[in-house]
Amino acid sequence: MAHLDHLEHLDKDLVDELAQVARETVRDELREQGRKRRRAALLYGASGAVALYAGAAVAAAVGLALAIVLPGWAAALLTAVILGAVAGLLREAGRPRRPHAPHRGIGEPAPAGPPGGLPYPPMPSEPPVPPVTPVTPLTPDAGQEAPHDRA
Repeated sequence: MAHLDHLEHLDKDLVDELAQVARETVRDELREQGRKRRRAALLYGASGAVALYAGAAVAAAVGLALAIVLPGWAAALLTAVILGAVAGLLREAGRPRRPHAPHRGIGEPAPAGPPGGLPYPPMPSEPPVPPVTPVTPLTPDAGQEAPHDRA
């Protein structure tokens, strides 16, 4: 019996050691993946910042080009309107489309119907009349006695 207790102790040590190795392996793998993702996120952020400055430079160039033929305030206002229109178009392009919504061109009227595109059931021209259930008066049968007043 004593030698079986010794083997049980070895099995427990082996399981503990395997669990420790598995934890370390998973921890190292997650650390490596996190490092790669942080680097990618940093590069995407830097790319966005540089693109923002590039867009500002283009907006300034458009404003300065318009300032040649217009007063400075009008050129700045026209540049702001152009950028606002581009922002609106980009927002609309980025919106998810509903699969059941029909495509409309610019200037086409919206189809008649409720908001959301779900049809309503047809409305009746007259209000419905509730069904009438016949009421029969309670009369005592010939073989039964009428209830008595008890005081």
